[in-house]
This record gives sequence, structure tokens and C-alpha cells, in this order.
Amino acid sequence: MARVERETIHVSGIRCERCVGRLAAALRGHEGLEVARANLMGEVTLEWDEERTSREKILEALGEAGFRELEPAWE
Repeated sequence: MARVERETIHVSGIRCERCVGRLAAALRGHEGLEVARANLMGEVTLEWDEERTSREKILEALGEAGFRELEPAWE
């Protein structure tokens, strides 16, 4: 049985609808990624099958497209 992980992260580089489209294109077809939703606030909700991909691999794909995870402001 697949182990689905869910997380919402914040990323830099999202300023407009086109940026959201670029992010979607960067993750399209990513093996094991089941859900990826982004908004103009830079929040990206992800769901992935832990047996087929990892958080690190998803962040790597985002990084290759020019997006990077931001640390929460309250830390």
C-alpha cells in the first residue's frame, strides 16, 4: 500500500500567474507526485507517494526551475 505524504511549503520565485504555471510545468510528470497546487502567496501543497519519490527529489525539481523553499517566518 502506498504511503502518501502531504505537506504545504512556501517557495520563492512566485510573483504572477505565469510563475505558477512555470512551477506546475517543473513538476508535471514527476514520478510519484500525486498533487501539487500553488498560489500567488508562494504556498505549494504537495502530496506524494513516499515509495516512488521523496520530498528532497521534489525540492530538487523545483530548484532546477528556479524555485527554492523558504523557511517559515516564525522560526
